[in-house]
Amino acid sequence: MAHKLVIVESPAKARTIGGYLGDGFVVESSIGHIRDLPNNAADTPAKIKDKPWGRLAIDVENGFEPYYVVPRDKKSHISKLKSLLKDADELYLATDEDREGEAIAWHLLDELKPKGIPVKRMVFHEITKAAIQEAAANPRELDMDLVEAQETRRILDRLYGYEVSPVLWRKVMSGLSAGRVQSVATRLVVDREKERMAFKVASYWDLEGTFDAGSKHDQRMFPAKLHTIDGTRVASGSNFGQDGLLKPKADVVHLDQRRADALVAALSDTSYDVRSVEAKPYRRSPYAPFRTTTLQQEASRKLGMSASVTMSVAQRLYENGFITYMRTDSTTLSGNAIGAARNQVAELYGSEYLPDAPRTYASKVKNAQEAHEAIRPAGDSFRTPAQTGLTGDQFRLYELIWMRTVASQMKDAVGQSVTIRLGGAATTGEDVVFSASGRVITFHGFLKAYVEGTDDNAAKDDQETRLPNLVEGDPVSAASLSANGHETKPPARYTEATLIKELEDRQIGRPSTYASIIGTILNRGYVYKKGTALVPAWIAFSVVRLLTEHFSRLIDYDFTALMETVLDDIARGEKSRVSELSEFYYGSEDREGLQPLVTGLGDIDAKELATFPVGTAEDGIDLRVGKYGPYLEGPDDGAGTRVRANVPDDLPPDELTVAKAKELLANPAGEEIDLGVHPETGLQVVAKNGRFGPYVTELLPEDAPKSAKARTGSLFKSMSLDTVTLDDAVKLISLPRVVGAGEDGEEITAQNGRYGPYLKKGTDSRSLTSEDQIFGITLDEALKIYSQPKQRGRAAAAPPLKELGNDPVSGQPVVVKAGRFGEYVTDGEYNATLRKDDSVEAITIERAAELLAERRAKGPAKKAAKKGAKKTAAKKTAKKTTAKKTAAKKTAAKKAAKKS
Repeated sequence: MAHKLVIVESPAKARTIGGYLGDGFVVESSIGHIRDLPNNAADTPAKIKDKPWGRLAIDVENGFEPYYVVPRDKKSHISKLKSLLKDADELYLATDEDREGEAIAWHLLDELKPKGIPVKRMVFHEITKAAIQEAAANPRELDMDLVEAQETRRILDRLYGYEVSPVLWRKVMSGLSAGRVQSVATRLVVDREKERMAFKVASYWDLEGTFDAGSKHDQRMFPAKLHTIDGTRVASGSNFGQDGLLKPKADVVHLDQRRADALVAALSDTSYDVRSVEAKPYRRSPYAPFRTTTLQQEASRKLGMSASVTMSVAQRLYENGFITYMRTDSTTLSGNAIGAARNQVAELYGSEYLPDAPRTYASKVKNAQEAHEAIRPAGDSFRTPAQTGLTGDQFRLYELIWMRTVASQMKDAVGQSVTIRLGGAATTGEDVVFSASGRVITFHGFLKAYVEGTDDNAAKDDQETRLPNLVEGDPVSAASLSANGHETKPPARYTEATLIKELEDRQIGRPSTYASIIGTILNRGYVYKKGTALVPAWIAFSVVRLLTEHFSRLIDYDFTALMETVLDDIARGEKSRVSELSEFYYGSEDREGLQPLVTGLGDIDAKELATFPVGTAEDGIDLRVGKYGPYLEGPDDGAGTRVRANVPDDLPPDELTVAKAKELLANPAGEEIDLGVHPETGLQVVAKNGRFGPYVTELLPEDAPKSAKARTGSLFKSMSLDTVTLDDAVKLISLPRVVGAGEDGEEITAQNGRYGPYLKKGTDSRSLTSEDQIFGITLDEALKIYSQPKQRGRAAAAPPLKELGNDPVSGQPVVVKAGRFGEYVTDGEYNATLRKDDSVEAITIERAAELLAERRAKGPAKKAAKKGAKKTAAKKTAKKTTAKKTAAKKTAAKKAAKKS
């Protein structure tokens, strides 16, 4: 029976839309992208493997034409779509209305090759019955300008990654990757850490007091800070530079502790009067509705969600019809949405909170991409969070979006800001002025519904500080005065929220890609998290150094932003894909291209790239980035050798001071302490400090067979390298110790493991209470332990290391446990390993919920395929499905499919 075939990206989206379209429509998903450039040599079409550009799968010699392949795991699904297409009388390509969605629609069209039936582009920005039926009734043509822009982005990123990454493999470390935007994002994080490393702390003092306005005032006590001395402002943190010195044009009084204390004493009997009262009206307008980046930033601040988790949750809300499309640069609301928001303002807050005219918001994003709405609740009338039936992360994110949308159509918050200046004379003759600031909000307006979070502990918009109603000349007394010391702070590290803001402010990348960019630099090990802060690993310093020294244009902030403008121009049909790619790859008279940069690198000193001095040349300490992690080399000892010490993976670069480096070098990993000769084997026994802690080991002779392995043993917690003896070492390397045999004849051993001492009998392990038991436990005592029933499973269950509370999504209790591969959090359904910057002691339920949400977003773990289950047919070489975009074909398609 003939039907109309509608293809969307995801199965969830297909189910929801299928219910809205009803009979006569078959809705199927493409399950994301149906083809792409080959990922490896095995997927590369045979006909291009021998080409000079074969590894790129882009014909750089003929118009930068890409060769696409259908991945093996998508071929059966393509067959299914083709089968459904045979019985269709119309094809609707209903992928997302952005460049990536337009490109997916083009790939589907090019791969399915429908014959003799109309092909329509169906677009919508919310999944409601009305919106879907409206989209089906009013389709448009495929926009080939958007396709061209997306294909240009894909090819640019391929050329950058495939040409630059091999340079990193050769000169820095194998397995690294470079990317057009990811490398710039990494540079931002590294540059911020360099600022912190170069930062010099400055100290300054000021005076703070509590003043008494007198008994006639209800609010009689209020705080104030020293503002001026003899008319000159007192120095604050903003007056100092990164070098710890006062800025050249800072006309201020710099107080030290001695002078501050002396001033407190000189003001002990001073009477004060009000010198001035300055009142200004306070007005704050509502925040614009969410776009992608502001949603990611607020979800990070308020909900503790990472960018990737935010987008994953938002995707589910969108596909199930709760919110509009979540990848958007727009802050615009449709007329129906404005009406829905205004109705809820009047209903929930009253007509006094509703402005006379609807509010409109202009986008602040340069080259805002495609015509979407802001992110808002879906539909012509909004459901309150309580009406949705949502739970967990979906409820929290929907609530955030709903509150922001409703607040955007409310009145301004108004009030009054007041600054009071108090003056007095010290016994030293100095004239001092204290300043007190306050704010009173007389009408909260939109703040009743929503208050935006902050990144730098700044005062929130709804914060109030009330001051007494004073007038000029009123007497005031000091209830208390104190001198307080302060130190300047280095620039704050980026968080996900602030890095996203920085990328957007610099117009680097697209908002829809920020979550994946941050995920990439975290997963590649260039950056790790310490709390919410993004800390660069030392390997990132080496990578950024190579790129800035040899590919400076490609990692330049302005150049990367300019490339986004070029892509926008292509999307509008104002520039040519081929000419822009040619200039990027081959260069021009004004710009050096990628290809000559890569081929003309010359000699690069890999050791120099990986070496970073700690302190001054006189200190003689270098940090080196090695294959197994960062390590220190101390000063030459005069005999041509330098002491080495590993650097802990979780030590931030700005904390590697000269003092810390000397501390690590004083107890270096790998340094051997000779304990003596083993009384039985005659081998030398030494103690070392390894990457995983101190241990003892035998030294095998040089002629020992390759199969021989030295016996080793970790030191007990009660031991140290300073106190361990040869007798201790002999015992440790003798482990596991045979305690005896059970009634069934099976051997019982006592040994030490990563999580403490235990007994082992076959596959049955039982924990011991102390390390001393390993050498002291008797067979009878061991048998008594084994006579006790096991708690559950194949091994006795260890108690949780920490209980955190209930997960906001599953509602189940979350605990921290010790596993085979390290500590992890679990809610009984999903497990999430702690990151290297997490600790059992410091982890909170909020952080655990974030880890579990990230794990949950990946879906259930895939089971490993059984050996021998491979089908015989798979042995045959599968013919690769390829597609070459020819210039003639593209031009013809562009004319036919151009937006009317």
